[in-house]
Amino acid sequence: FSHLQKKRRAATARRQHLKSAMLQLAVTEIEKEAAAKEVEKQNYLAEHCPPLSLPGSMQELQELCKKLHAKIESVDEERYDTEVKLQKTNKELEDLSQKLFDLRGKFKRPPLRRVRMSADAMLRALLGSKHKVCMDLRANLKQVKKEDTEKEKDLRDVGDWRKNIEEKSGMEGRKKMFEAGE
Repeated sequence: FSHLQKKRRAATARRQHLKSAMLQLAVTEIEKEAAAKEVEKQNYLAEHCPPLSLPGSMQELQELCKKLHAKIESVDEERYDTEVKLQKTNKELEDLSQKLFDLRGKFKRPPLRRVRMSADAMLRALLGSKHKVCMDLRANLKQVKKEDTEKEKDLRDVGDWRKNIEEKSGMEGRKKMFEAGE
């Protein structure tokens, strides 16, 4: 039993050692990457931004300002074009990812539960504090009085349908129907 515990401890210690070694390696890689970015930034600035030398005369200063304004305008145009390209690319990426999602078709519908709710509770849930009207649906129904119509009178006069069938069956029933003009 103690042999298994020693193996587990050794495996755990090895795992811990590997984790720490990987973390050390990652830290050194991040430091190298940051230093490379800084060097690249310095090179870019040295190439694109020469040190500024201010001329002494007013005419030369005005010329320098005009050059700087022209440079600012061209950089702004480039920035705008780049932003438009980026937006267009992002839109295409969203469309393609949506198409991919649709093609997969692996989205699950959540299981819906039946909830019994009155109309009042439903309106209260939807409208919140704005809901003031009480919805008693049966209270809004009209009261309808039954009027005697001719069909209902005929039905009452006919009575039990079995008796009526028995009366009309046979030759006597046919004779009565003929005489009555039905």
